[in-house]
Amino acid sequence: MAKQKKHPQGNIAQNKKALHDYFIEQKFEAGLALAGWEVKSLRAGKAQLVDSYVLLKDGEAWLMGSHITPLTTASTHVIADPTRTRKLLLHKRELGKLFGAVQQKGYACVALSLYWKKHLIKCEVALAKGKKEYDKRDTEKVRDSDREIQRAMRNKGKED
Repeated sequence: MAKQKKHPQGNIAQNKKALHDYFIEQKFEAGLALAGWEVKSLRAGKAQLVDSYVLLKDGEAWLMGSHITPLTTASTHVIADPTRTRKLLLHKRELGKLFGAVQQKGYACVALSLYWKKHLIKCEVALAKGKKEYDKRDTEKVRDSDREIQRAMRNKGKED
């Protein structure tokens, strides 16, 4: 009987800046069209989504601005471009939803995270609406107050 391979699991990279700059309306799971050296680099966790975004054109979705650092041992004969445009694989109805919403004012399509799903690499794409500066400050206040409440609840039993 063949031995089962252990698949990598968990997050590869997250775009925390997108969560700070946008209200997330709807999330989609998209596959990625990758080269072999990119998969090896992602196994090693060498990816960044900080300034990445999703470009929708000609009925297709493209991941722009993501950076996958090539490994020195992985690609000797291939000239690796770390910031190349990568195609996102979505269903037609999902692409239709994204196209329709991005046409509206204020909506954008951003990449939230790269993660493993069994042996495949997936990209979490979100339909998002931009935050104003006062919205960002309000979000920080709510987060800080929640943190204070958690800290008080944790320390309540220890004081006695």
